[in-house]
Amino acid sequence: MASGKIKQNKMVAGMIDIWVKYKEKHPNIAQFLVFFMLSNGVTVLQFVLMPLLKNIFGQTPLVDTNFQIMQFGHNFDGSPYYVFDYAAGSLSNGGGGGLAYFLAVQITIGIAQVINFFAQRNITFKSNSNIWKAAFWYVVAYILITIGAAAAQGFYKAPIYNLLMNTWGWGSAGETTADIITMLINSAISFWVFFPIFKIIFKNESEK
Repeated sequence: MASGKIKQNKMVAGMIDIWVKYKEKHPNIAQFLVFFMLSNGVTVLQFVLMPLLKNIFGQTPLVDTNFQIMQFGHNFDGSPYYVFDYAAGSLSNGGGGGLAYFLAVQITIGIAQVINFFAQRNITFKSNSNIWKAAFWYVVAYILITIGAAAAQGFYKAPIYNLLMNTWGWGSAGETTADIITMLINSAISFWVFFPIFKIIFKNESEK
């Protein structure tokens, strides 16, 4: 029993030693790998939180509250194109989820990004620069990315939900699957955009 534990400890120590040596040889790649792992953890959190909040808000009148703002041109069929397009009514009844869906998405992303901010700052980049300055630019980037991701969502959200719920006839299972797919796309957009931003705002002053 004791020998097995010693062997396990040696194995863990060996893996840590390999990682430390790799990190010294390839600091940028190692940093990206840590960023990747933490981002995946945050994404998993969103997969759990999003359906939960959606279900909670879906039981309120907010689902029947129209939330379509920031019109930007028109769709191919001539209807208005909204950056944030959440028409009143549940998705299962042909609506856009209303204000309930919008809040579920944005609160989920907001919580995830707060966790991501501190995790990436302290673990991935080990930044000791001014946290308030970094937080300010992080919020600015978050707002711009949220608007950009919402605008992009207008192209794929409706077709994905329609395909899974109606064309393939998956019903509520299709809705849940579509929730996961849209959240995954949002996470992917944030992943690739945030890494270079973090490289800029999360400085390690001691390295200078």
